[in-house]
Amino acid sequence: MSQETWLLVVLGGIVALATLAGAVVLAVRVVRTRRMLGSLGASGKVAFYGALAYTVLPVDLLPDPIYLDDIGVLAAALIYLTRLARRRGVTDRPVSGVPDAGRVHRPVP
Repeated sequence: MSQETWLLVVLGGIVALATLAGAVVLAVRVVRTRRMLGSLGASGKVAFYGALAYTVLPVDLLPDPIYLDDIGVLAAALIYLTRLARRRGVTDRPVSGVPDAGRVHRPVP
């Protein structure tokens, strides 16, 4: 193989690893939203499980070494779940270090 071919192979491998890392990071962030699923209703559960199933199952729009479609589906699910949680007043961070405090944020009348 020529030097140019090796360079292309190495660059392709780096790009594949970078997209895989991006997909893993997004999958972890989507999984962390799991604790809010009880209060997000059926549409939140469908978005969560649908995004994870699309990412894990081998049937994709693009072959598995190319994770761009998986990244797009995970990002869309994360955006949807975040907006749904904000609309329903659910927070994902504890208040003042207390683990269960602040899970549901109700406005003061």
